[in-house]
Amino acid sequence: MDQPFRFSLTPVDQSTAPDGSKPLLAAAHAAMGTVPNMYARMAHAPGMLSTYMDGYRRFREESGFSPAQQEVVFLTISHENGCEYCVAAHSFLGDKASAVPMPVTDAIRDGGAIPDAALAALSAFTRHFVTSRGRPSSTETASFLAAGYSETQILYILLAVAVKTISNYSNHMFDTPLDPAFASRAYLVHQA
Repeated sequence: MDQPFRFSLTPVDQSTAPDGSKPLLAAAHAAMGTVPNMYARMAHAPGMLSTYMDGYRRFREESGFSPAQQEVVFLTISHENGCEYCVAAHSFLGDKASAVPMPVTDAIRDGGAIPDAALAALSAFTRHFVTSRGRPSSTETASFLAAGYSETQILYILLAVAVKTISNYSNHMFDTPLDPAFASRAYLVHQA
């Protein structure tokens, strides 16, 4: 079997990044106290890093989803895309920043039953949205809406899919090493 492509590009920092990425890395460092390994690689393409950061911010600020719901969306997409880096990162953020109950996070990671009806409906719809390639069925959409979500939030799930496609796919090609902060929630695709 042919091996997946891996970039030979090395991580950049605020001094070695392309000019268009320097302020983005500085902003990330100011906000997080560090530049995540993922950003240090995506920074080779300033337009990609900028698009990712803007879309991520807008999803967080505009989607109408609670922080826990946002994390469920991101974690579900990352799991479906098989991104070990983002599954670990969003599991960690769910545990530490977004108040996602660990049994919910673990159920998404393990493909188990989610012990919260509203979050289960959100994860199921998000998974269906990804696997149907943006063609959700009327039945799945009706279940999502019956759980209290809105049609506008479907558009924000699409935004989350776009953002996670950028990060998940670039992480695949860079084989991005996990940041030490996320190590407690490391995830291997073959575990799923």
